[in-house]
Amino acid sequence: MIIFLTQILIKNINLSEIYKLKKQLVMKKIPIICIVGKSESGKTTLIEKLIPELKKRGYRIGSIKHACQAFDIDKKGKDSWRHRKAGADIVVIASTDKIAMIKDNDCESLDCLNKYFNGVDLVMAEGYNKENIPKIEIVRKANQKEPLCLNDNKLIALVTDADIDHKVPIFGLEEIDKLADFIENKYL
Repeated sequence: MIIFLTQILIKNINLSEIYKLKKQLVMKKIPIICIVGKSESGKTTLIEKLIPELKKRGYRIGSIKHACQAFDIDKKGKDSWRHRKAGADIVVIASTDKIAMIKDNDCESLDCLNKYFNGVDLVMAEGYNKENIPKIEIVRKANQKEPLCLNDNKLIALVTDADIDHKVPIFGLEEIDKLADFIENKYL
């Protein structure tokens, strides 16, 4: 029966439509952009401003916050902690409005995290300045003289209040719409 239905469907769809459907089924790699800069430079604030601007334009945005040290969102004695303690490889805590996944991560690359972001158009990662991924660096004249990623070929833009001469596009701290235009044209 399934073979018969498949044959009928194939007869009614031309070859270009089949290729189009196949292309849609192939998992698309979601672009990731790292927002980097020194501590207290405004990375989180920049992301907080960029996300609503891109969402206003109809894009679905994911985010990753790099943690330099180990962390644990699970509380000792709670049921989810007990599930992990019993040996579960993945624990998902779910309510009607949120989910959280607890899973050991044995990969330090952002590429390993891409699989968790199905359904979004772009992932913005805070930190990860050593990754070989496109970076936008925020530079504040109050706390640094030159960009951390000055010679990084993955640096795609600077956001700054300082006078910096560089080959990448430079945006002011409040030029969120222009920065969003740049991201949209280059990655979306």
